[in-house]
Amino acid sequence: MRRSLLALVGAGLSLALAACGSGTPSTTSSGPASSAAMENSAPADAGTLTVWVDETRIDAFKKVGEAFKAESGVTLDVVQKPSQDIKTDFIAQAPSGQGPDLIVGAHDWMGDLVTNGVISPVELGDKSGAFSEVATKAFTHDGQLMGVPYAVENIALVRNNKLAQETPATFDELVAQGTSLTPDLPVVLQQGDKGDAYHLYPIQSSFGAPVFKTDDKGEYVPELGMGGPEGEAFAAYVKKLADAKVLSASVGGDQAKQAFVDGKSAYMITGPWWAAEFKEGGMDITVLPIPSAGGQDAAPFVGVQGIFLSSKSSNGLLANQFLTYMAGEEAQKTLHEEGGRLPAVESLASSIDDELLKGFRDAGAKGHPMPSIPAMGAVWEFWGAGELAIIDGSVEPVAGWQQMITNIQEKIKK
Repeated sequence: MRRSLLALVGAGLSLALAACGSGTPSTTSSGPASSAAMENSAPADAGTLTVWVDETRIDAFKKVGEAFKAESGVTLDVVQKPSQDIKTDFIAQAPSGQGPDLIVGAHDWMGDLVTNGVISPVELGDKSGAFSEVATKAFTHDGQLMGVPYAVENIALVRNNKLAQETPATFDELVAQGTSLTPDLPVVLQQGDKGDAYHLYPIQSSFGAPVFKTDDKGEYVPELGMGGPEGEAFAAYVKKLADAKVLSASVGGDQAKQAFVDGKSAYMITGPWWAAEFKEGGMDITVLPIPSAGGQDAAPFVGVQGIFLSSKSSNGLLANQFLTYMAGEEAQKTLHEEGGRLPAVESLASSIDDELLKGFRDAGAKGHPMPSIPAMGAVWEFWGAGELAIIDGSVEPVAGWQQMITNIQEKIKK
């Protein structure tokens, strides 16, 4: 059974309360209920927390809210918001106290949320060490945990076992095998008319060209790591893949998915969002790490989903009670079962026996957390378009890459 509110107060949450403003919970309890009372009757109404979630997560969080209320008496008011509006609306409304107590979103929102002063660090006591290394790193800023991670996802190489049973060790060998099997589309790697740097990043990282450099704590700094000879070697490889029919502006996300379903390629680089659908559709697939193209590990971006605490919440104690609950296996298991993502709690993630998720976990073991620093906005503005110009042949690879780096650097300085 989870700790009572009184026990949580004693667990050192006063710092988090101070960070949440001077307000207090709307309802206080007279003391912790006994185990027998908790088991035999619902706890008294202990207040309400408002959380914003998107359309893909509302059912899962309603289920978590029901379990949390049965245990604590706290009502979780789950409000659905369009995924593209949650962060911007929260930043706009939180300063006036009109926003929610909590929001659910990706860890790479953190830079903008911290810069605008709308979230507070969380204090989880002994549960702060429950998360996987990559999940903890993704939600850490200046040595503080800025939210509760609950799901981890990354892309990997998905193989259609009907077309191939063995997978080569390098990306060049993979392309050669794919060309012999399906010449028109050796490997499905989506790009589309705006490019797609996210799906190309594992290949880029294998050349030793990470998007940003890191400090001695392993945190990103706003200094590009993808310039120089390593980045230029990757740029040349992008052109090579375009010539080999692996990369094309005509193959966006929908086209990539359908091509793989139709058996037009033995391989696709994608995430769990499509792999689960492939399996449900009857395809025999295996999820594998992406082979290296440049000699180093092919490290995909790792995205971590989690819950952020509003710095303007007047329900600090209740919010931290819920966040501590969210760091436990029960809540994380519910979200895993409902959403199909790998849990952020290490003990639960390591016990998952789903072969597809285990494959994604292995593929992301050496992945890079998606940068959440504000400078990442400047990168996205030019990155995909810069790669697409190389793919379609409108620029010479090295010169085009160098110009892209210059554009990003100038944008970061502004």
